[in-house]
Amino acid sequence: MTTPIEPKTLGDIPRLHAQERPDDVALVFGDRVTTYGDWNRRVNRVANGLLAEGVAPQSRIAFMDKNSDYYFDLLLGAAKANAVMVGINWRLAPPEVAYIVNDAKAEVLFVGLDFFPVIEQIKDQLTTVRKIISMAEPYSDWDAYEPWIGRQPDSDPQVAVAGDDIAIQMYTSGTTGHPKGVQLRHAGFFAMERDPDEMPADFEFNLWTEDDVSLVAMPAFHIGGTGWGIQGLRAGAKNVVLSEFVPGVVLDMIQQYRITKIFMVPAAMQFVLAEPNAREIDYSSIKYILYGASPIPLDLLREAIEVFQCGFIQLYGMTEATGSVTYLPAEDHDLGGNERMRSAGKPFPGVEICIMDEAGNTVPTGQVGEICVKSPALMVGYWNLDDATKKTITPEGWLRSGDAGYLDEDGYVYVHDRVKDMIVSGAENIYPAEVESALFGHPEIADVAVIGVPDEKWGEAVKAVVVTKEGAELSEAEVQKFARTLIAGYKVPKSVDFIDALPRNPSGKILKKDLRAPYWEGRERQVN
Repeated sequence: MTTPIEPKTLGDIPRLHAQERPDDVALVFGDRVTTYGDWNRRVNRVANGLLAEGVAPQSRIAFMDKNSDYYFDLLLGAAKANAVMVGINWRLAPPEVAYIVNDAKAEVLFVGLDFFPVIEQIKDQLTTVRKIISMAEPYSDWDAYEPWIGRQPDSDPQVAVAGDDIAIQMYTSGTTGHPKGVQLRHAGFFAMERDPDEMPADFEFNLWTEDDVSLVAMPAFHIGGTGWGIQGLRAGAKNVVLSEFVPGVVLDMIQQYRITKIFMVPAAMQFVLAEPNAREIDYSSIKYILYGASPIPLDLLREAIEVFQCGFIQLYGMTEATGSVTYLPAEDHDLGGNERMRSAGKPFPGVEICIMDEAGNTVPTGQVGEICVKSPALMVGYWNLDDATKKTITPEGWLRSGDAGYLDEDGYVYVHDRVKDMIVSGAENIYPAEVESALFGHPEIADVAVIGVPDEKWGEAVKAVVVTKEGAELSEAEVQKFARTLIAGYKVPKSVDFIDALPRNPSGKILKKDLRAPYWEGRERQVN
């Protein structure tokens, strides 16, 4: 009789399901359908290939391509070889890619067809890469992925891997300065698991089974993509992988594969609902849509509930915490609007949240400070950045999120903004998210970002950058008049710009730095 596997590392996931459900589908990508048994053998081939290339324990490999089933081969293969996966944001410019590959000291680099020109441009600058492998056909003197794994044995390499070993090094988006490599442990991906009998009733959304069908549509170089994929694989579910988020394709996959769970950002949800056939699809299979990066505007929630007819869960988290740390339950999503819908929800079981001031003191309920998190899934630290790690994780084990917010009496977390995005005008602290939340209620506003710009009288002034709905005509004065009905006068935007679309990073967050840059050009400091 085979002894059941109790997963403690990522490499145990394919081992377990190859033993328990070898004929069930693990991954679907286009025309490729892979069972758990076949997937485990492919993962073994990857692990043996990395060992044959001389990749030592805890050495880094890098992957630059859009989402695919191959990414999960490599991620779990690296885990079995005790190597560390570094996913590269494929939207980056060549110098930024070179920085990450070199910073990580990656030894083997896997590259998709679309990104051959980028790597060709920088390959002479990659100081630690010993081998480049094409994810498509053979190219130049590069090996090709399928022939490469085809030469490897499919037996389990049985390399010793500990729960505290690093599994993934994920780089932060780098909106300021160089990106930092966040080191995530194997154990961190299992640390939040709880006995279903001990879970709160409103935590049902986080219960996965082998009957679930997950849509993996967010980019895997972010925790929202990789973490979501790992959850589905951990449960033995069917995982439908999209190379990138395309609204029409998302609708096709929901209908074709009877998707039960999806994670996306509110902006992506809005794009899906804007598709011409969005109201013709059968959504009855969907149990939950989970979303993150920002609260959901009330009008969007109403439309989404009308169309999708499922539970909605807001998640708040960060790469440094291996993903989500709070959730806003479906029960708190009120079509009439309520105070809790402005929140990011309450802590996951096993997570602690507190609010600290700059000196590290806990502040009273309702007072704004920096949101701090304690969790068994926190990162080990930033790669080769001890000072940055010490500034982020306190000696008591609290992770400073960099987000300003407060807790209410029931333990719900309200996120005001990034600490660094706070506007100081005439000695008053103004949190852009509060102003944005007010402006979102205007019926002619589709999207909005609020920034601080230099002001000779007040130091900084509030500026709103607005995207109007199609066909709408809106003036600065109308926006200001609307704002005054909802927020204090000193928070009302002193000026309003209108643009076609807000700049966002791949995870859906608005690039405030890009919006601020023109107004602060030529100034040594970005505050006034």
